[in-house]
Amino acid sequence: MLEISAGGFDFVARWEEEDAPQTVAAFRRMLPLESRIIHVRWSGEGGWIPMGDLDVGIGPENATSYPAAGELLLYPGGVSETELLFPYGQTCFASKAGQLAGNHFATIVEGGERLQELGELVLWHGAQDISFREA
Repeated sequence: MLEISAGGFDFVARWEEEDAPQTVAAFRRMLPLESRIIHVRWSGEGGWIPMGDLDVGIGPENATSYPAAGELLLYPGGVSETELLFPYGQTCFASKAGQLAGNHFATIVEGGERLQELGELVLWHGAQDISFREA
């Protein structure tokens, strides 16, 4: 399990190891991760963590452009920069270069009822601290 704290909210996510084993392993290598989450620009209802040109050493795996709220995506770079997408509502993953597909590697299973509140906090009040830790 993955523990996530963001903007005063706590979440627990289930790893999607069966469908995205390489992505889960790549994200685990980044743990513990401390960053800031900002609101998406082009993707709808979501937050994102830009990671620039970070090479996570993987390609597409269990990739989607339309994650549901709480389905975390890791985009390993390519057309756009490496990033983590944290959807809280309707989302079509995109960048200034167009539609993207990110690797669905974890799903929120506890705290999902607070995702909308986190999204609104990030939208109206700006970047929030976020941390990821193995549970």
